[in-house]
Amino acid sequence: METLVRYLTHPQVAIDPTIPVPQWGLSALGRRRVTALGASGWLAGTAEIMSSGERKAIETAEILATALGLNVVVREAMHENDRSETGFLAADEFEAVADAFFAEPNISVRGWERAIDAQARIVREMEAVLGRPQLGNALVVGHGAVGTLLFCHYSKIPISRAHDQPAGGGNYFTLRRNDRCILHSWRAMEIAP
Repeated sequence: METLVRYLTHPQVAIDPTIPVPQWGLSALGRRRVTALGASGWLAGTAEIMSSGERKAIETAEILATALGLNVVVREAMHENDRSETGFLAADEFEAVADAFFAEPNISVRGWERAIDAQARIVREMEAVLGRPQLGNALVVGHGAVGTLLFCHYSKIPISRAHDQPAGGGNYFTLRRNDRCILHSWRAMEIAP
C-alpha cells in the first residue's frame, strides 16, 4: 500500500519580542487557518501526526489531531533551525540573516545553526518517521527553514532559499513514503492535494 507523508509548516504566529521564539504560539489568523484545515476533510486518511516540540507547531498539530481523532507524537529534534544566538530580529534584519543562512550553508551566520547541520538533523528525524511501521498517511508539523532544507534534500537539489515556502507559513509538500519521492512543491494548506 502506498502511503504519503505531508510536511506542514505552522501558519502565522503571535510575535512577541519578549518571549523566546520557540515559545511563540499561533496568532488568531493562524488558528483560524488550522481550524479550517481540520474541518475541510482533506486530511482524512491521516493515521499519525508528529510535531516539532516548539509551541506553534504543537498548537497546529493539536488542532488537527483533535479534528482527526488522533494523538500527537512530539519529536523535539524537529525544531526550527537554532537561532537562539540572535533571539528576536526585526523583519528586515531577519530576512537578511535568513538569506545568508541559505546562501552559505556551511557557515554559522551570526551564531545560527549551520544550514547543513539543520538539514542533517531534520533528515534524520524524517527518516525515523519514514522508517516506522506504515499505519497509513502521516502528517509532520514543523517549520519553514528546516522544511525547506528537507524539501531540498528529498528533491536532490542544493540548499537554496529559492525553494522556501511562500510567506505566512501554513504550507505543505507531500512525499511518498516508500521511495521518498516529492510529489509537489509547497502549497498553501487551503489547497487540497
